[in-house]
Amino acid sequence: MAASKPYEPLPFAIGDVVKLKKPHPCGSYDWTVTRLGADIGLKCRGCERRVLLTRREAERRFRGWVSKAALEAEPSQLPDPAPTP
Repeated sequence: MAASKPYEPLPFAIGDVVKLKKPHPCGSYDWTVTRLGADIGLKCRGCERRVLLTRREAERRFRGWVSKAALEAEPSQLPDPAPTP
């Protein structure tokens, strides 16, 4: 019997726009991630309604990313400024 892989949560980030399985009553499928932790805070892109889902429920309803949040580069990863003469 093969060993099962350890559980790895989906890499949600604040500012991600995700698509969920069922539409919100306003008709929108798209949500913006506003909070992370054991619960995932989501804001409807259609009517701005905010909801909290457990991480398990959010991952079960998840269907894909519409867009990912812009990653903030650390200063060590930024290109060196051009030398001034």
